[in-house]
Amino acid sequence: MMSFFDIVMLSVALAMDCFTVSIVSGVMMARRWWRVILRLSLLFGLFQALMPLIGWLCTSYFAHYIEAYDHWIAFGMLVFLGGRMIRSAFQPDEACHFEPSSWTTGVTMAVATSIDALAVGISFAMTGYNTFASLLLPLAAIGIGSFLFSVVGHLLGIRFGCNIRRRLQPELLGGIILIGIGVKILLTHIV
Repeated sequence: MMSFFDIVMLSVALAMDCFTVSIVSGVMMARRWWRVILRLSLLFGLFQALMPLIGWLCTSYFAHYIEAYDHWIAFGMLVFLGGRMIRSAFQPDEACHFEPSSWTTGVTMAVATSIDALAVGISFAMTGYNTFASLLLPLAAIGIGSFLFSVVGHLLGIRFGCNIRRRLQPELLGGIILIGIGVKILLTHIV
């Protein structure tokens, strides 16, 4: 199982996609619509917390078959996700045309930004999270972290506009954190 520090770092890494999308959403809104900001942030936090649970539920039923290789699988998935995030940090920005205040857009963005969290839930089942109770802290940290980063992202997007995306490189930071956690899991099981 992960340490509290690892859980916090994982929640920060998973929140980076929400943070990025929230910045773009804030830029598009151009003013503080608290109802929209809070609704989108709650959707992001909810989906980021639910997806690992879904991944864990699906995997926990057959995890005992792959215990000898679980650390390699968790390592591979986290490195893959981290690498994907790092790669996206260096790809040119594409124009986003969406209406942040729409429920359909909000749910679509929440699902899209939480797909990575599904894979993290699979890795939970392989790293010692055997009961739902053991998952409560990581799920709460992921959901709360994503909510908070989303609120901050919206506010930064509203305040500073499009240039903030290029300066912060949130996907790069999130990718590095995911790879670091994957390496730690692998080294912990090997040593």
